[in-house]
Amino acid sequence: MQTLASRGLHRLAFAALALALGLAFTAPAPAAPARARPLIVFMTDFGTLDDAVAICKGVMKTIAPGAEILDITHEVTPFSIAEGARLLGRTSQYYPAGTVFVTVVDPGVGTSRKSIVVHTGRDQYFVLPDNGLITQVARRDGIREVREIENPGWLLAGSASSTFHGRDIYSPVGAHLARGDDPRAVGPVIADVVRLAIPEAGADAAGIHGQVVALDGPFGNLVTNVDRDLFLGLGYRVGDAVRVSIGGTEQVLPYAATFGGVDVGKPLLFIDSRGLVSLAINQGNFAQQYGVVPPVSLAIARPVPR
Repeated sequence: MQTLASRGLHRLAFAALALALGLAFTAPAPAAPARARPLIVFMTDFGTLDDAVAICKGVMKTIAPGAEILDITHEVTPFSIAEGARLLGRTSQYYPAGTVFVTVVDPGVGTSRKSIVVHTGRDQYFVLPDNGLITQVARRDGIREVREIENPGWLLAGSASSTFHGRDIYSPVGAHLARGDDPRAVGPVIADVVRLAIPEAGADAAGIHGQVVALDGPFGNLVTNVDRDLFLGLGYRVGDAVRVSIGGTEQVLPYAATFGGVDVGKPLLFIDSRGLVSLAINQGNFAQQYGVVPPVSLAIARPVPR
């Protein structure tokens, strides 16, 4: 016979076991998603020999101390709006919605050109001069809204240089956006932006007519505006010889899948990571060897019938 005391102990043990089993089979509550850290992506033609880039980053971090600041480059060819537009368009597609891009390539600094914030169809923000820098981004992603920067409360207090708008205007505005301030407060909506005329490659009976638009970093590869589909539409296959004319100088290059498709020191034509026709030398510098300085005309002849 069980005593009252032993029955009470059994009941307590059973209750403890039931509670333990209940806890074991109860799924933990999901953790709240971490809030993304504000992201500013910075590009200029300032170079890195002096303190200009560091000053701009200091302004940004003072206003938005929690923001992460990443660099595209500060080695845009000085005053080259077209190069800045190309690099901005190339890079921005790999960043998430909500990213704030601060871009300063501004040969018209201090003149009547506007300073603007562009909100794109990709839900990214671009803080820059209205001089065509946004051209390739706008072309690809579309524009939701453009506002002119007019709110003095968003500018760097106590500083009003006519030659350093990267510090006084673009950096503080980018930081205000990154920390979550209302974009509508920056200034009034404007109808549109300045856009660059972008040269287009085309094909005719003779072949493709395009342009060498840039060099690929320190390697000296030629970046063109001829895309993969236009080139392959001529009927070329890997291994074929391709007759090209660069600024009127003709060469015959092998079409290779990659640099190692030719011997070291030999030139080639290939499709680069952008999906564009490029000319290179395996472990060499095409631009230096052949004296090519973009922009320069490019022609690609149709292949000889097989």
